[in-house]
Amino acid sequence: MLLKIRRKLTKLAAVVSIAALMTTWLSQDGQVKAEAISAQGKFNMSYMYFGSPSTYVSQVNKSGQTLDVVSPSYFHLDSVGSLQLDDSLQASFITEMHAQGKKVVPFLSNDFDAAVGAAAITNRDTLVDQLVQAIQSNNLDGINMDIENVDAAYRDQYTDFVKMLRDKLSSSKEVSVAVAANPTGTTKSWIGLYDYKALSAVSDYLMLMAYDESYPGDPTPGPVASMPFVEKSIQYALTQMPSEKLVLGVPFYGRYWNQDASFNGSGVSLQTLNKLMQTYQGTTRYDSASQSPVATFVIQPNDQETTISGKTLPAGTYTVWYENEQSLKAKLQLVNKYKLKGTGSWSLNQELASTWDYYSLWVDGFYFADMQKHWAQADVLAAANRGWMVGTSSSAFSPDTALTRAQAAAIMVRVLGLSGESVSASAAGFKDVPASHWAQQDILIAKQHGLIQGISDDRFAPDQSITREQMSVLLSRVLKLQPKSGTAAKFSDVPADSWSAEAIAAMSSNGLVDGYAGGTFRPGASLTRAEMATLLSRVAPLLAK
Repeated sequence: MLLKIRRKLTKLAAVVSIAALMTTWLSQDGQVKAEAISAQGKFNMSYMYFGSPSTYVSQVNKSGQTLDVVSPSYFHLDSVGSLQLDDSLQASFITEMHAQGKKVVPFLSNDFDAAVGAAAITNRDTLVDQLVQAIQSNNLDGINMDIENVDAAYRDQYTDFVKMLRDKLSSSKEVSVAVAANPTGTTKSWIGLYDYKALSAVSDYLMLMAYDESYPGDPTPGPVASMPFVEKSIQYALTQMPSEKLVLGVPFYGRYWNQDASFNGSGVSLQTLNKLMQTYQGTTRYDSASQSPVATFVIQPNDQETTISGKTLPAGTYTVWYENEQSLKAKLQLVNKYKLKGTGSWSLNQELASTWDYYSLWVDGFYFADMQKHWAQADVLAAANRGWMVGTSSSAFSPDTALTRAQAAAIMVRVLGLSGESVSASAAGFKDVPASHWAQQDILIAKQHGLIQGISDDRFAPDQSITREQMSVLLSRVLKLQPKSGTAAKFSDVPADSWSAEAIAAMSSNGLVDGYAGGTFRPGASLTRAEMATLLSRVAPLLAK
């Protein structure tokens, strides 16, 4: 019994010591000396074109917290290049997106009509005023310019069009430009309409349409966006503009061909293709050269009919080049490789629901396969983006394993911005933390600053787990929290005279920790890595004060 009491007192003293010293450090200048308080990852936007406006909110909600901007098809042009507002524009949708912290930036389209696009550019003085008025009166957040199939002769005039918009809209409103992929750097045809260098200088970003390598009417089946095509397009763009202004466009669709050429490169959403493959028992292969999947299915004369975009598919053999999880992940990794601003996608409601299980992780450069459907994905992503937590390997986060003392030390060092500090030559190490240990430097830095001590003079126990009550005591003291009267949860397994009761009450009443079904807290249970990420998300606003 005496040994148990000594152990408890030692544990309590260690936690108190850690918390007290952290409180002193955190109180300097009234701010946290943190490496990165922002959880903001890469920028993501998506176009909205398909489906009824009544489904727009549900379309966005399927993407969770991934999207920063949605770009609906509100702006069109008439034959003389004047603005036409689409009936899909609904104030309720804009209000809901703003409530979710998302911007609504409609795109201006000429629907690939060269004459209409040229008229709009020529009529830009009047059109700019119309657009500014529409944006302001409808509480929109800017405009995405999507003028396509206009000859390169209009190149300078188009840049001037964008510049006029930028000059007349407030800086809080986005002005972005969708530009064609240009892997060869041509200045001819409609691909040459876009002066990347000049446009990037007068807009917030360029959305690189790195798709339609194969196009409607293309007689030769091929990929929508092969990796060589996409990567060369990025590389050329970066010779003309800074990487932080380039957004990589990815396709949520495929293109299909049939044997009698009645369909050459017609578009099909990934959702529809999935149904086709199930209905006609299609087969798939992965083309390694293009890093694109290719599907084949056969419609027999007596098979169930399928209609796409109002056209019935006749009997025959079909080839489809499209995107799947493997090919999309490969493209998303290019964002991190080339340090791009983020991604855009054409278009929302064409993707498979599973796309959002991995999208943010891969865009932000965290390839954690075990986080794709995990309840704490958003918190883990936030902690990773802040630089506070890292994976246990390049492909795993291990969310449900216990947080170790070594990991806790490393996290606290990162949160306090101490990473990379030199360790005194006279600093005594620990016998169980050799120089080869992954966290040796962080443990020594934490010890040097008095943030965490060993379990004895020469032992640290780096692989020993930290409990829920220990972390509650530590964080409550760091944040100088007091229990809020009448709001603290009562946990049946946390007696009022427990050494951690007040801290758990403080954390609970401030909404930072939860209990389990049945009214328990499980104070002695190990804190998991996912739970630590969630705690960090909850305390981050308090740390920033």
